[in-house]
Amino acid sequence: MTETRTAPLERTRPQPQSEASSAAPRVGFVRRHLALTLTGALVLILLAVGGFVYWDYASRFETTDDAFVDARQSSISPKVSGYVTAVEVTDNQHVVPGDIIARIDQRDYQIALADAEAQLAAAQATARNLDAQIAAQRSQISASEAQVEQSQAALRFAQQEATRSRTLVQRGAGTVQRQQQTSSELAQEQARRERASDTLQATRAKVQSLEAQPKTADARIAQAAAQVDKARLDLSYTLVKAAESGRIVRLTAAVGQLAQAGASLAMFVPDNIWVTANYKETQLDDMRPGQPAQMRIDAYPEREFTGRVVSIQPGSGTAFSLLPAENATGNYVKIVQRVPVKISLNALPPDVVLGPGMSVVPSVRVRPQPSIYERLKGRW
Repeated sequence: MTETRTAPLERTRPQPQSEASSAAPRVGFVRRHLALTLTGALVLILLAVGGFVYWDYASRFETTDDAFVDARQSSISPKVSGYVTAVEVTDNQHVVPGDIIARIDQRDYQIALADAEAQLAAAQATARNLDAQIAAQRSQISASEAQVEQSQAALRFAQQEATRSRTLVQRGAGTVQRQQQTSSELAQEQARRERASDTLQATRAKVQSLEAQPKTADARIAQAAAQVDKARLDLSYTLVKAAESGRIVRLTAAVGQLAQAGASLAMFVPDNIWVTANYKETQLDDMRPGQPAQMRIDAYPEREFTGRVVSIQPGSGTAFSLLPAENATGNYVKIVQRVPVKISLNALPPDVVLGPGMSVVPSVRVRPQPSIYERLKGRW
């Protein structure tokens, strides 16, 4: 006999409230928070537009933080040796061309100058004495030439007298004594004529010898004058002066110190400074001399400085170092190189003091076209 089971009757249960509500039309989040959604969308749009404007503006600049102030600093050294008698400057003092930095004892150099001037005066006196001797010898030549002419005339007369006496003796009208006398006078006049000629030749030879000496005298004068100039220069070098405008740093000179020629008394930083910015080689594609630059200096964070690109070094910084890198190796790894770019600084405010080594962050405008930000700013 088969047992028949009857399923229990399902009891009608009350539906939960959630199921009841789900059956009703559902209102979306956007509709429920329409104002908040619109505000968020507007903020996102503004952020996107602002990001694009900023990217468009920033893409026109090349910036690096590997930059510093540079200058051709030099050592201040005397050209002559001596004891320092005075130091006219102090540390970090600004000087202009011609300002005295230190004084060296001048007495030795004053004596050297006086000695050189005395040597010059002696050489000039010798030259003047030589000129006087030449003038006297030339006068003597004139006198000797007159004596030669006089003896020549007397010789001709003696020859004529001797001829007449010889003719008269041959005719029997003259005496032998007169002939002998005229012959003797002729011989004497011939001797006088030869002596006058010899004297004239000797005087002329002496003049020629004296005329060769002025070149030597002039050379001695020039040498003595050069010694005077050198002594005067050495005396002027006892005043160590500034050659250009700048500042004195690391002053080591002291009164009583024995300064040697070429030894450093202080370091000098000129007013002519610039910025050396080490840009990556990948940033140089659009960079050209003359492009404007904006700079931030760590020492003056609240100020902005301007300048221009002066030049770009034809090679990386490591290529000109004392020990350049040798990349021809088996384990070579490519590294982006840095290339120094020289940037000039426009006129600085009087209260700004810059020196070599100070950190700078330059931004060079490499694309001159105005950005969207600048166009909007110009319209506003």
